[in-house]
Amino acid sequence: MADLTILHNPRCSTSRAAVEAAEAAGVPFDTVLYLKQPLDEAALRALAAKLEDPITDLVRRDTNFKALELSEDDVATEDQVVALLAAHPEPLQRPVHVPSTHLTP
Repeated sequence: MADLTILHNPRCSTSRAAVEAAEAAGVPFDTVLYLKQPLDEAALRALAAKLEDPITDLVRRDTNFKALELSEDDVATEDQVVALLAAHPEPLQRPVHVPSTHLTP
């Protein structure tokens, strides 16, 4: 098992930069392409348990958020965020770095 798991979207420059930084530092890591391998509810709850920041920070407020016609009231609780990201992984904030974990579905 690697020291780090990166939830990665290769189309995102910030996400690519995180992968490049880990590679440059020689840090062993696993990559989860979360759009191709979406996290299930159990993996999302495991991720939430590791967060220092509020779980609502996992949701990007971008065009996907608007396209899904979401409001802040729709992502106010852990249950709401988990349900949203399990059904629609696109609004997941990226990249997400998780120390040694079993998030891969």
